Amino acid sequence: MGSQGAGRQPKYQRIAAELKAAIHSGEYGPGDRLPGENDLMATYEVARMTARQALGVLQSEGLAEARKGAGVFVREFRPIRRRGVQRLSPALWGAGRSIWTADTEGRDLTVDPISVTEEDAPEAIARVLGLVDGARACVRRRRFVLDGRPVLLATSYLDAELVAGTAITRTDTGPGGIYARLDEIGSKPVRFREEVRSRMPTAEENDRLGLAAGTPVVLICRTAFAEDGRAVEVNDMVLDASAYILEYDFDA
Repeated sequence: MGSQGAGRQPKYQRIAAELKAAIHSGEYGPGDRLPGENDLMATYEVARMTARQALGVLQSEGLAEARKGAGVFVREFRPIRRRGVQRLSPALWGAGRSIWTADTEGRDLTVDPISVTEEDAPEAIARVLGLVDGARACVRRRRFVLDGRPVLLATSYLDAELVAGTAITRTDTGPGGIYARLDEIGSKPVRFREEVRSRMPTAEENDRLGLAAGTPVVLICRTAFAEDGRAVEVNDMVLDASAYILEYDFDA
């Protein structure tokens, strides 16, 4: 019964499966050129469109990328292992380091562009932050680019009155970032909550992250709470799902 099911699988999917197996086994390593359309046509005795579809599967899944005039290559980008618990330790940001250093392990990380505005927060976020009667939010938007590839869009919301006059209202928040500055004004985060879900990207997200066709995004909404239970920051993040491994390591 299983062989019959395999027989009904389109030829391009069978070819793609064999190429993926070769990549996972190490036969083709990062940066290696994969067999081209002509090679696949000869090896599998298929039409050019079938060969093209097979290579398209690998590109849509983020395993390979086409280089104009050169062929299709195994993608060299290494996934980011996002350590959801360790990265938020005060030992990191309390020592003046960015929480992103826990993810990037010395790789080339740039943040562009950074915008800081004062505006009305979305209703759900305003409710979490306790913003009432027209209170405004300080909104920080940024895009993270790792090894030349956009991987994450992040938008932080904070009570504008709480952070007025601090470096949080500037593009450069200084050593340790937002959480270190909150600590300095008596609103140190002591607890975090993250909610994770997934969907297909909007047109704007697709454009800003440069996503391959068919690539979903992971949404992480993190809320930071101070000692008195107040929510002091809500961070809405949109991650390129093909770029991340989400790791949560905690004691039993």
